[in-house]
Amino acid sequence: MNILDIIAKKRDKNVLSKEEIEFFIQGYTNGEITDYQASSLIMAIYINGMTDEELTYLTFSMAKSGEVIDLSEFGETIVDKHSTGGVGDKVSIILLPIIASLGIPVAKMSGRGLGFTGGTVDKMEAIPGYNTNIDITKFKENIHKVGISMIGQTKNLAPADKKIYELRDSINCVDNISLIASSIMSKKIALGSNKIVLEVTYGKGAFMKNIEDAKLLANKMEKIGELANREVKSIFTPMDEPIGYAVGNTLEIIEAINFLKGKQMPEDLKNIVLELGSYMIKLAGQGENLEENKQKMLDSINQGLAYEKFKQMVQNQGGDISYLENTDKFEKAKYELKVISDKCGIIQEINAKEIGELACFLGAGRVRKEDEIDKAVRNCT
Repeated sequence: MNILDIIAKKRDKNVLSKEEIEFFIQGYTNGEITDYQASSLIMAIYINGMTDEELTYLTFSMAKSGEVIDLSEFGETIVDKHSTGGVGDKVSIILLPIIASLGIPVAKMSGRGLGFTGGTVDKMEAIPGYNTNIDITKFKENIHKVGISMIGQTKNLAPADKKIYELRDSINCVDNISLIASSIMSKKIALGSNKIVLEVTYGKGAFMKNIEDAKLLANKMEKIGELANREVKSIFTPMDEPIGYAVGNTLEIIEAINFLKGKQMPEDLKNIVLELGSYMIKLAGQGENLEENKQKMLDSINQGLAYEKFKQMVQNQGGDISYLENTDKFEKAKYELKVISDKCGIIQEINAKEIGELACFLGAGRVRKEDEIDKAVRNCT
Protein backbone atom coordinates (compact mmCIF):
# COMPACT_ATOMS: atom_id res chain seq x y z
CA MET A 1 0.00 0.00 0.00
CA ASN A 2 1.31 3.48 -0.85
CA ILE A 3 -0.05 7.02 -0.93
CA LEU A 4 0.27 7.38 -4.72
CA ASP A 5 -2.11 4.47 -5.29
CA ILE A 6 -4.55 5.92 -2.75
CA ILE A 7 -4.47 9.35 -4.43
CA ALA A 8 -5.05 7.77 -7.83
CA LYS A 9 -7.92 5.66 -6.50
CA LYS A 10 -9.81 8.65 -5.11
CA ARG A 11 -8.88 10.78 -8.15
CA ASP A 12 -10.61 8.16 -10.28
CA LYS A 13 -13.77 8.33 -8.12
CA ASN A 14 -13.29 4.99 -6.41
CA VAL A 15 -14.11 4.19 -2.78
CA LEU A 16 -11.25 4.03 -0.27
CA SER A 17 -11.10 1.16 2.19
CA LYS A 18 -10.79 1.51 5.95
CA GLU A 19 -7.17 0.34 5.72
CA GLU A 20 -6.31 2.90 3.03
CA ILE A 21 -7.82 5.76 5.02
CA GLU A 22 -6.04 4.66 8.20
CA PHE A 23 -2.77 4.36 6.24
CA PHE A 24 -3.16 7.96 5.01
CA ILE A 25 -4.07 9.37 8.43
CA GLN A 26 -1.23 7.57 10.20
CA GLY A 27 1.32 8.48 7.54
CA TYR A 28 0.35 12.15 7.36
CA THR A 29 0.28 12.48 11.14
CA ASN A 30 3.79 11.09 11.60
CA GLY A 31 5.24 12.97 8.61
CA GLU A 32 5.81 10.04 6.26
CA ILE A 33 3.28 11.52 3.84
CA THR A 34 4.12 15.02 2.65
CA ASP A 35 1.93 18.12 2.52
CA TYR A 36 1.82 18.06 -1.27
CA GLN A 37 0.73 14.42 -1.30
CA ALA A 38 -1.92 15.08 1.34
CA SER A 39 -3.06 18.13 -0.66
CA SER A 40 -3.62 15.95 -3.71
CA LEU A 41 -5.75 13.49 -1.78
CA ILE A 42 -7.74 16.21 -0.01
CA MET A 43 -8.41 17.88 -3.37
CA ALA A 44 -9.58 14.55 -4.82
CA ILE A 45 -11.92 14.08 -1.84
CA TYR A 46 -13.16 17.66 -2.23
CA ILE A 47 -13.99 17.11 -5.90
CA ASN A 48 -15.30 13.53 -5.76
CA GLY A 49 -16.79 13.35 -2.29
CA MET A 50 -16.93 10.42 0.14
CA THR A 51 -19.43 7.70 0.90
CA ASP A 52 -20.92 7.55 4.40
CA GLU A 53 -18.69 4.56 5.08
CA GLU A 54 -15.55 6.44 4.00
CA LEU A 55 -16.60 9.43 6.09
CA THR A 56 -17.02 7.27 9.17
CA TYR A 57 -13.57 5.68 8.71
CA LEU A 58 -11.98 9.11 8.17
CA THR A 59 -13.63 10.62 11.26
CA PHE A 60 -12.70 7.82 13.64
CA SER A 61 -9.18 7.56 12.23
CA MET A 62 -8.60 11.26 12.87
CA ALA A 63 -10.14 11.03 16.34
CA LYS A 64 -7.81 8.16 17.23
CA SER A 65 -4.71 9.75 15.68
CA GLY A 66 -3.82 11.14 19.09
CA GLU A 67 -5.09 11.22 22.65
CA VAL A 68 -8.75 10.54 23.41
CA ILE A 69 -9.66 12.53 26.51
CA ASP A 70 -11.75 11.22 29.40
CA LEU A 71 -13.85 14.00 30.96
CA SER A 72 -15.93 11.74 33.19
CA GLU A 73 -14.38 13.32 36.29
CA PHE A 74 -16.66 16.32 35.64
CA GLY A 75 -19.83 14.23 35.74
CA GLU A 76 -21.84 11.84 33.60
CA THR A 77 -22.98 14.59 31.22
CA ILE A 78 -20.46 16.78 29.39
CA VAL A 79 -22.06 19.30 27.02
CA ASP A 80 -20.20 20.97 24.16
CA LYS A 81 -21.10 23.43 21.43
CA HIS A 82 -19.62 23.84 17.98
CA SER A 83 -20.32 26.07 14.99
CA THR A 84 -19.70 25.23 11.35
CA GLY A 85 -18.39 28.76 10.91
CA GLY A 86 -19.53 32.19 9.92
CA VAL A 87 -18.62 35.86 9.70
CA GLY A 88 -18.71 37.89 12.90
CA ASP A 89 -19.34 34.69 14.85
CA LYS A 90 -18.34 35.41 18.44
CA VAL A 91 -21.12 33.20 19.83
CA SER A 92 -18.89 30.74 21.75
CA ILE A 93 -17.04 33.58 23.48
CA ILE A 94 -20.35 34.90 24.82
CA LEU A 95 -22.34 31.71 25.28
CA LEU A 96 -19.90 29.46 27.12
CA PRO A 97 -19.16 31.77 30.09
CA ILE A 98 -22.93 32.15 30.52
CA ILE A 99 -23.33 28.36 30.59
CA ALA A 100 -20.43 28.00 33.04
CA SER A 101 -21.93 30.69 35.29
CA LEU A 102 -24.99 28.42 35.67
CA GLY A 103 -22.82 25.68 37.17
CA ILE A 104 -22.44 23.57 34.01
CA PRO A 105 -18.77 22.62 33.37
CA VAL A 106 -17.43 23.90 30.05
CA ALA A 107 -14.49 22.16 28.34
CA LYS A 108 -14.02 23.90 25.01
CA MET A 109 -11.38 23.34 22.37
CA SER A 110 -11.82 25.73 19.46
CA GLY A 111 -10.30 26.19 16.04
CA ARG A 112 -8.55 29.01 14.25
CA GLY A 113 -9.97 30.88 11.28
CA LEU A 114 -10.80 28.81 8.22
CA GLY A 115 -11.15 30.51 4.84
CA PHE A 116 -13.22 33.68 5.14
CA THR A 117 -14.65 32.65 8.54
CA GLY A 118 -13.04 33.74 11.79
CA GLY A 119 -11.78 31.40 14.49
CA THR A 120 -12.53 31.52 18.22
CA VAL A 121 -8.89 30.83 19.11
CA ASP A 122 -7.64 33.80 17.05
CA LYS A 123 -10.22 36.02 18.73
CA MET A 124 -9.40 34.90 22.27
CA GLU A 125 -5.70 35.50 21.58
CA ALA A 126 -6.57 39.14 20.86
CA ILE A 127 -6.76 39.49 24.66
CA PRO A 128 -3.15 40.25 25.71
CA GLY A 129 -1.62 37.34 27.62
CA TYR A 130 -4.50 34.90 27.15
CA ASN A 131 -2.99 31.45 26.60
CA THR A 132 -4.87 29.06 24.33
CA ASN A 133 -1.93 26.67 24.08
CA ILE A 134 -2.04 24.56 27.24
CA ASP A 135 -1.86 20.81 27.81
CA ILE A 136 -4.70 18.53 28.81
CA THR A 137 -3.69 18.35 32.47
CA LYS A 138 -3.80 22.15 32.82
CA PHE A 139 -7.01 22.24 30.78
CA LYS A 140 -8.72 19.96 33.30
CA GLU A 141 -7.26 21.88 36.25
CA ASN A 142 -8.74 25.08 34.88
CA ILE A 143 -12.21 23.52 34.62
CA HIS A 144 -11.99 22.28 38.21
CA LYS A 145 -10.81 25.70 39.37
CA VAL A 146 -13.18 28.11 37.59
CA GLY A 147 -15.64 25.84 35.77
CA ILE A 148 -14.52 26.71 32.26
CA SER A 149 -11.53 26.59 29.94
CA MET A 150 -11.36 27.63 26.28
CA ILE A 151 -8.22 26.58 24.44
CA GLY A 152 -6.94 25.72 20.98
CA GLN A 153 -6.64 22.20 19.69
CA THR A 154 -3.72 20.54 21.46
CA LYS A 155 -1.00 18.72 19.54
CA ASN A 156 -2.14 15.42 21.00
CA LEU A 157 -5.87 15.82 20.30
CA ALA A 158 -6.82 14.61 16.81
CA PRO A 159 -3.47 15.81 15.39
CA ALA A 160 -4.39 14.49 11.93
CA ASP A 161 -7.40 16.79 11.88
CA LYS A 162 -5.26 19.73 12.98
CA LYS A 163 -2.86 19.19 10.06
CA ILE A 164 -5.62 18.59 7.52
CA TYR A 165 -7.60 21.58 8.86
CA GLU A 166 -4.65 23.91 8.20
CA LEU A 167 -4.01 22.31 4.83
CA ARG A 168 -7.62 22.72 3.68
CA ASP A 169 -7.47 26.40 4.57
CA SER A 170 -4.36 26.98 2.46
CA ILE A 171 -5.54 25.06 -0.66
CA ASN A 172 -9.13 26.39 -0.73
CA CYS A 173 -10.75 23.06 0.15
CA VAL A 174 -12.88 24.28 3.03
CA ASP A 175 -16.53 24.15 1.97
CA ASN A 176 -16.96 20.39 1.58
CA ILE A 177 -19.61 18.52 3.57
CA SER A 178 -17.55 15.37 4.20
CA LEU A 179 -14.42 17.26 5.24
CA ILE A 180 -16.35 19.64 7.51
CA ALA A 181 -18.30 16.81 9.16
CA SER A 182 -15.22 14.66 9.79
CA SER A 183 -13.19 17.59 11.12
CA ILE A 184 -15.82 18.70 13.62
CA MET A 185 -16.84 15.27 14.83
CA SER A 186 -13.30 13.89 15.11
CA LYS A 187 -12.51 16.65 17.62
CA LYS A 188 -15.75 16.09 19.52
CA ILE A 189 -15.11 12.34 19.77
CA ALA A 190 -11.51 12.85 20.88
CA LEU A 191 -12.45 15.53 23.41
CA GLY A 192 -14.88 13.30 25.28
CA SER A 193 -18.09 15.36 25.32
CA ASN A 194 -21.17 13.15 25.17
CA LYS A 195 -23.81 15.84 24.51
CA ILE A 196 -23.17 18.20 21.60
CA VAL A 197 -25.12 21.20 20.32
CA LEU A 198 -24.17 22.01 16.73
CA GLU A 199 -24.77 25.43 15.20
CA VAL A 200 -25.03 24.64 11.49
CA THR A 201 -24.82 27.85 9.49
CA TYR A 202 -26.05 28.44 5.96
CA GLY A 203 -26.14 31.34 3.50
CA LYS A 204 -23.67 33.69 1.82
CA GLY A 205 -21.35 33.87 4.82
CA ALA A 206 -21.30 30.14 5.55
CA PHE A 207 -19.75 27.10 3.88
CA MET A 208 -23.22 25.67 3.28
CA LYS A 209 -24.98 28.07 0.94
CA ASN A 210 -28.52 26.79 1.47
CA ILE A 211 -30.62 25.11 4.14
CA GLU A 212 -30.73 21.84 2.20
CA ASP A 213 -26.94 21.44 2.31
CA ALA A 214 -26.92 22.53 5.96
CA LYS A 215 -29.42 19.77 6.79
CA LEU A 216 -27.33 17.25 4.87
CA LEU A 217 -24.23 18.26 6.84
CA ALA A 218 -26.15 18.09 10.12
CA ASN A 219 -27.48 14.66 9.22
CA LYS A 220 -23.96 13.33 8.57
CA MET A 221 -22.65 14.72 11.88
CA GLU A 222 -25.62 13.34 13.79
CA LYS A 223 -25.05 9.89 12.25
CA ILE A 224 -21.39 9.99 13.25
CA GLY A 225 -22.43 11.07 16.73
CA GLU A 226 -24.84 8.15 16.99
CA LEU A 227 -22.08 5.69 16.01
CA ALA A 228 -19.85 7.26 18.68
CA ASN A 229 -22.60 7.16 21.36
CA ARG A 230 -22.92 10.96 21.42
CA GLU A 231 -26.23 12.80 21.54
CA VAL A 232 -26.16 15.55 18.92
CA LYS A 233 -28.68 18.38 18.49
CA SER A 234 -28.41 20.60 15.41
CA ILE A 235 -29.60 24.22 15.34
CA PHE A 236 -29.68 26.05 11.99
CA THR A 237 -28.51 29.66 11.75
CA PRO A 238 -28.87 31.87 8.64
CA MET A 239 -25.57 33.54 7.74
CA ASP A 240 -26.32 35.84 4.82
CA GLU A 241 -25.15 38.79 6.92
CA PRO A 242 -22.45 39.01 9.62
CA ILE A 243 -23.56 38.17 13.17
CA GLY A 244 -23.75 41.28 15.34
CA TYR A 245 -22.05 44.52 14.37
CA ALA A 246 -18.34 43.65 14.49
CA VAL A 247 -16.00 41.66 12.22
CA GLY A 248 -12.32 41.30 13.14
CA ASN A 249 -10.63 39.57 16.07
CA THR A 250 -10.18 42.47 18.50
CA LEU A 251 -13.45 44.15 17.56
CA GLU A 252 -15.39 40.92 18.09
CA ILE A 253 -13.82 40.42 21.51
CA ILE A 254 -14.94 43.94 22.45
CA GLU A 255 -18.46 43.21 21.23
CA ALA A 256 -18.48 39.96 23.27
CA ILE A 257 -17.33 41.80 26.40
CA ASN A 258 -20.03 44.46 25.99
CA PHE A 259 -22.63 41.73 25.50
CA LEU A 260 -21.57 39.91 28.68
CA LYS A 261 -21.68 43.21 30.55
CA GLY A 262 -25.22 43.72 29.27
CA LYS A 263 -24.23 46.97 27.57
CA GLN A 264 -25.07 46.05 23.99
CA MET A 265 -26.83 42.96 22.68
CA PRO A 266 -27.46 43.00 18.93
CA GLU A 267 -30.77 41.25 18.39
CA ASP A 268 -29.51 38.60 15.95
CA LEU A 269 -26.56 37.70 18.19
CA LYS A 270 -28.79 37.61 21.27
CA ASN A 271 -31.28 35.25 19.61
CA ILE A 272 -28.54 32.83 18.52
CA VAL A 273 -26.86 32.79 21.94
CA LEU A 274 -30.14 32.17 23.77
CA GLU A 275 -31.33 29.49 21.34
CA LEU A 276 -28.11 27.47 21.48
CA GLY A 277 -27.72 27.96 25.21
CA SER A 278 -31.26 26.83 25.99
CA TYR A 279 -30.51 23.48 24.34
CA MET A 280 -27.15 23.15 26.10
CA ILE A 281 -28.90 23.60 29.43
CA LYS A 282 -31.53 21.05 28.43
CA LEU A 283 -28.96 18.45 27.33
CA ALA A 284 -27.09 19.03 30.60
CA GLY A 285 -30.27 18.02 32.47
CA GLN A 286 -30.64 21.46 34.03
CA GLY A 287 -34.00 22.45 32.55
CA GLU A 288 -36.52 21.03 30.08
CA ASN A 289 -38.31 24.32 29.35
CA LEU A 290 -36.36 26.21 26.68
CA GLU A 291 -37.94 29.59 27.45
CA GLU A 292 -37.12 29.24 31.13
CA ASN A 293 -33.57 28.30 30.18
CA LYS A 294 -33.26 31.48 28.12
CA GLN A 295 -34.43 33.53 31.09
CA LYS A 296 -31.79 31.86 33.28
CA MET A 297 -29.16 33.05 30.82
CA LEU A 298 -30.49 36.61 30.76
CA ASP A 299 -30.58 36.64 34.57
CA SER A 300 -26.93 35.54 34.64
CA ILE A 301 -25.99 38.48 32.41
CA ASN A 302 -28.11 40.99 34.33
CA GLN A 303 -26.63 39.87 37.66
CA GLY A 304 -23.07 40.16 36.32
CA LEU A 305 -22.39 36.44 36.78
CA ALA A 306 -21.60 35.70 33.12
CA TYR A 307 -19.12 38.58 32.81
CA GLU A 308 -17.49 37.60 36.11
CA LYS A 309 -17.09 34.01 34.87
CA PHE A 310 -15.47 35.30 31.66
CA LYS A 311 -13.05 37.40 33.73
CA GLN A 312 -12.16 34.39 35.88
CA MET A 313 -11.41 32.29 32.81
CA VAL A 314 -9.30 34.98 31.15
CA GLN A 315 -7.31 35.73 34.30
CA ASN A 316 -6.83 32.03 35.05
CA GLN A 317 -5.23 31.56 31.61
CA GLY A 318 -2.87 34.51 31.84
CA GLY A 319 -5.03 37.18 30.20
CA ASP A 320 -4.85 40.81 31.24
CA ILE A 321 -8.33 41.54 32.61
CA SER A 322 -7.70 45.28 32.59
CA TYR A 323 -8.54 45.08 28.87
CA LEU A 324 -11.92 43.61 29.76
CA GLU A 325 -12.55 46.36 32.28
CA ASN A 326 -11.51 49.08 29.84
CA THR A 327 -11.81 48.01 26.21
CA ASP A 328 -10.28 51.29 25.04
CA LYS A 329 -6.91 49.70 25.88
CA PHE A 330 -7.11 47.28 22.95
CA GLU A 331 -4.78 47.98 20.02
CA LYS A 332 -6.42 50.04 17.30
CA ALA A 333 -6.03 49.55 13.57
CA LYS A 334 -3.26 51.76 12.15
CA TYR A 335 -5.51 53.10 9.42
CA GLU A 336 -9.23 53.68 9.62
CA LEU A 337 -11.60 54.56 6.78
CA LYS A 338 -15.20 55.54 7.31
CA VAL A 339 -17.55 54.66 4.47
CA ILE A 340 -20.32 57.24 4.47
CA SER A 341 -23.37 56.97 2.26
CA ASP A 342 -23.98 59.87 -0.08
CA LYS A 343 -27.75 59.44 0.15
CA CYS A 344 -30.40 58.61 2.74
CA GLY A 345 -31.86 55.14 3.03
CA ILE A 346 -31.88 51.86 4.91
CA ILE A 347 -29.30 49.12 4.32
CA GLN A 348 -31.27 46.04 3.37
CA GLU A 349 -28.45 43.52 3.06
CA ILE A 350 -24.70 43.17 3.62
CA ASN A 351 -22.91 40.25 1.97
CA ALA A 352 -21.27 38.34 4.82
CA LYS A 353 -18.82 36.46 2.59
CA GLU A 354 -17.47 39.65 1.00
CA ILE A 355 -17.01 41.20 4.44
CA GLY A 356 -15.21 38.07 5.67
CA GLU A 357 -12.97 37.90 2.61
CA LEU A 358 -12.06 41.56 2.98
CA ALA A 359 -11.14 41.08 6.63
CA CYS A 360 -9.04 38.02 5.69
CA PHE A 361 -7.29 39.97 2.90
CA LEU A 362 -6.42 42.75 5.36
CA GLY A 363 -4.77 40.25 7.71
CA ALA A 364 -7.55 39.01 10.02
CA GLY A 365 -7.30 35.56 8.38
CA ARG A 366 -4.73 33.36 6.67
CA VAL A 367 -3.82 32.87 3.03
CA ARG A 368 -0.97 30.48 3.91
CA LYS A 369 -1.13 28.20 6.95
CA GLU A 370 1.99 29.81 8.44
CA ASP A 371 0.59 33.36 8.18
CA GLU A 372 0.38 35.43 11.36
CA ILE A 373 -2.94 37.03 12.28
CA ASP A 374 -3.14 40.81 12.59
CA LYS A 375 -5.46 41.09 15.60
CA ALA A 376 -6.08 44.80 15.10
CA VAL A 377 -7.64 44.36 11.64
CA ARG A 378 -11.25 45.36 11.99
CA ASN A 379 -14.24 45.55 9.77
CA CYS A 380 -17.25 47.04 11.55
CA THR A 381 -20.63 46.74 9.84
